[in-house]
Amino acid sequence: MMKNKFSFEHFHILKFSVRWTLLILPIAIAIGSTVALFLWLLNWAIHFRFSHTWLLYLLPIAGVAIHFIYRSVGRSSEKGNNLIMDEIHQPGGGVPPQMTPVILITTVITHLFGGSAGREGTAVQIGGSIAGMFSKWFKLNELDTKIVLTAGIAAGFGAVFGTPLTGAVFAMEVLTIGKIKYNALLPVLIASVIGDLTVSAWGIHHTLYHIDILPKSDYVLSSYLPLDILLLAKIIFASALFGLASYLFATAVHKIKAFFSKVIKTQWLIPVIGGLIIIGLTLVIGKPDYLSLGVDGEYPGAITIPSAFHLGGADTWSWLWKTIYTTLTLGTGFKGGEVTPLFYIGATLGNALSILLDAPVSLFAALGFIAVFAGATNTPLACTIMGVELFGSEYTLFFAVACFTAYLFSGSSGIYSAQRIAVPKIFIGNKV
Repeated sequence: MMKNKFSFEHFHILKFSVRWTLLILPIAIAIGSTVALFLWLLNWAIHFRFSHTWLLYLLPIAGVAIHFIYRSVGRSSEKGNNLIMDEIHQPGGGVPPQMTPVILITTVITHLFGGSAGREGTAVQIGGSIAGMFSKWFKLNELDTKIVLTAGIAAGFGAVFGTPLTGAVFAMEVLTIGKIKYNALLPVLIASVIGDLTVSAWGIHHTLYHIDILPKSDYVLSSYLPLDILLLAKIIFASALFGLASYLFATAVHKIKAFFSKVIKTQWLIPVIGGLIIIGLTLVIGKPDYLSLGVDGEYPGAITIPSAFHLGGADTWSWLWKTIYTTLTLGTGFKGGEVTPLFYIGATLGNALSILLDAPVSLFAALGFIAVFAGATNTPLACTIMGVELFGSEYTLFFAVACFTAYLFSGSSGIYSAQRIAVPKIFIGNKV
């Protein structure tokens, strides 16, 4: 009897695996190919602006164009990542197919004219939109549609950053704080891996980062556990600040959006004002380092994410300037993601704190890179894995300490309003 039960159960496991592999393969390839096109266009737009710096002065006009694109054809796509998350939580009108071209075009426009934004949001929306379209073609039921949309998030995220395992865990972890639904485990892993492989097959390469080898320390716990306790204490302190930086970013984005929506009744004027403020800030600061993505430098010696991994590669307040630029960009209606700016904020803050705490620069830049992201998205597990995928496994413990601490200190804030709370971070008496 046990043998029959075993055979029956594993037959259905095999059937489940084959079915979802066949379902996810074309979806992930389509998402990976579209993300590859997006990354190519984004790279072109950024470097075109580098050689045509006057384009920054057209940023207000670009903002108006983005506003009317969404008004005319975007429809519910304006909700972005939150729409996809809402559809997974509580299916409604579905994810519109036009979300893919609309977010792709408007994100490229944002970067072409110097807006400070990222690319994760675009990739996730591409993934969710394409997944939703395939779901309708395959006539999937509600439960399967939820899984496909989650897999779409994984494919988009894994493909855009070259971190397939992170993409899979992120897609499951980001939906609900304190709860992961494992029924999507196999589909999201397949989707994220195939999406990443597809981007690589198209010849798109990701930025590589490196942590220098740490010198040996006398402050170890014991000869059996060679853990530098002084360095660990510094990491915990810095990670609490990373969490507060996450809180500042998430709160600022929501507050700026709410403020302008309340004060300015003519909606197309909001991106005009946002664009003018960014132009003014750039003229006052005297350098364009906080515009656009922040991965490549517009000139030799510019402050970028890679430069933050080296001594002198960031200013003391670079993280704050990037916070201001990006929250203004996204809060006034320009499009793109939040994650790459969060990488920039974390890496430059880590650089500044490494000097203050007399700590390894590249390590603290890497910790800030993943920890500020963990706090802002409430995804400490995914971000710990990202640390391993991007920087290697040698400092996994430090990655986990940084991400978990930042997650805690970011409070109940988050950049995704559709993210739900299943288990609160802390309980105070009988209250959250």
